[in-house]
Amino acid sequence: MLALAAILLSGGAAAAAGAIVVSSKIDTEGALLGNIIAMVLEARGLPVERRLQLGPTNIVRAAILARQIDIYAEYTGNGALFFHRETDPLWKDAASGYAEARKRDQANNLVWLTPAPANNTWVIAIRNDLAGFPSRKCLDDLAVYLARGGRFKLAASAEFVVSEAALPAFEATYGFRLRSEQLLTLSGGNTAATLRAAAEGTSKVNAAMAYGTDGELAALGLTALCDDKGAQIVYAPAPVVRAAVLGDHPLIATALEPVFATLTLTILQALNARISVAGEDAGAVARDYLKSRRFLP
Repeated sequence: MLALAAILLSGGAAAAAGAIVVSSKIDTEGALLGNIIAMVLEARGLPVERRLQLGPTNIVRAAILARQIDIYAEYTGNGALFFHRETDPLWKDAASGYAEARKRDQANNLVWLTPAPANNTWVIAIRNDLAGFPSRKCLDDLAVYLARGGRFKLAASAEFVVSEAALPAFEATYGFRLRSEQLLTLSGGNTAATLRAAAEGTSKVNAAMAYGTDGELAALGLTALCDDKGAQIVYAPAPVVRAAVLGDHPLIATALEPVFATLTLTILQALNARISVAGEDAGAVARDYLKSRRFLP
């Protein structure tokens, strides 16, 4: 708790008077979205202070509840965690999950703005050269492929394999079951390791646990199988802003909505890849994208 308090309080007194404090999560996509939010607001003449890559979800959530930051990008599916409703199926529907998170966070004086049309949830990704796999590349196709005896081995974390919300949810929804010899279980939950195992064929692996917007997918020749039946909670990124700040600056909502509307799954994968694979600076990638879409001059 002392470490959390230190993070929340550090820099609080130094915040520029009247500036909108833009923050983000510590990961690649967090840095990208945080920079996008900050640049769009600055382009509309709003004063901004950056506190990007502040920490993981619990740290950033605590910071906005403590009014140490004013806006950051959160994922709709995390509403299930915040409001202790992990088993409610409504989170598996993009519109319902967003509406529920928006409604419930009113009590915390937070406003969820319009989310991006992307889903950064758990996925199963396969190699693009998987012989005999149907071209549609959805999880229904995986069930058919396995029933026909197709060669398949998945690299995944132990949590993904055993958590009822992860692989067992995919299996129950789509009617397949992976045998122990069809799994390579890795310690930790880093998708970079599972994706690389699939790309390199480690221990005959040709599929991987991943997140929907992982930048490495396309770069490593992998495709995320679509989840038509909603086995997983939807994690759509959306700006979350303190209600008081939005009241003072209503332009925030109108400025960010058209920008987030362009952030599709494939766009986020490509932008994340430029950061995590090509090693480009998150701020430079954000600026380049916004200029290409004419959101910045």
